[in-house]
Amino acid sequence: MPFASAPPIPLPADWRDFLSLTKPRVMSLVVFTGLCGMLAAPISVNPVLGFVAILCIAVGAGGSGALNQWWEADLDAKMKRTKDRPLPAGRMEPTAARDFGLVLSIGSVLVMGLAVGWLAAAILALSIVYYAVIYTIWLKPRTPQNIVIGGGAGAFPPMIGWIAATGDITLMPVLLFAIIFFWTPPHFWALALFVETDYAAAGVPMMPVVAGHHSTRRQILVYSVLLLPIAMAPFLLALTGWIYGLSALVLGTAFLFLSLKVATFRNAANDADMRAEKRLFAFSVIYLFALFGALVADRLILGVSA
Repeated sequence: MPFASAPPIPLPADWRDFLSLTKPRVMSLVVFTGLCGMLAAPISVNPVLGFVAILCIAVGAGGSGALNQWWEADLDAKMKRTKDRPLPAGRMEPTAARDFGLVLSIGSVLVMGLAVGWLAAAILALSIVYYAVIYTIWLKPRTPQNIVIGGGAGAFPPMIGWIAATGDITLMPVLLFAIIFFWTPPHFWALALFVETDYAAAGVPMMPVVAGHHSTRRQILVYSVLLLPIAMAPFLLALTGWIYGLSALVLGTAFLFLSLKVATFRNAANDADMRAEKRLFAFSVIYLFALFGALVADRLILGVSA
């Protein structure tokens, strides 16, 4: 009688590991901006369809996050801040993460198309492919401009929310896309500056690794300067009211001030703790939540919308 091999030992993954694959913190920002895009639209959406649309945005973002972690498992294992994720930590089979990501991604697009509309579904599909393929597979390992070009992946949600409500694309959702697109480089490069050693160890050509700190700080300032008028554009073009306009001015000025501190930081004694960069990174998250919150307040209180 042949020797019976022992059954495979199941990996200790549980629901928390699958949730971790979806990158919940990133998803929260995606859901928020998508919801704001929907609420700021000039047409009110049916609450049930609105819920379905936001759920599809969340699930699609989670699916692309899972595919990102499946593809980058080897890189994540080399980085201190990502080595405890389910795949590099060995708690999950790579195929499980891949299949989970595919099911979430495809399912979210199909449900969005059938329940809400195929234009919103097409943009959702584009955002998933943009992040999981164009950014993760193509851009990130090849160019220090990965965040600049790849920033489009995170800029789609408010456009999708707007399209879910209105069924078409106008100037306003394009401006919302542009705001997040130009916000992404200073936000992410501020993070990259104080986790540079992680990216260097993994061989990822992030801007601080390839171009150095001085060039990265200068480019953070450039994008922050560009972000201010782009964020003000909806007000200047009379697409929003004074609540959004004042908020964009105050928040943009504060963002620019913190970016200037990063760009001109020369105190070598304090450079190791990266205080200026950490402040900018933390404020950049507050900035986006506050700016899009002001957009919704403008719509609900003043009734102004494109």
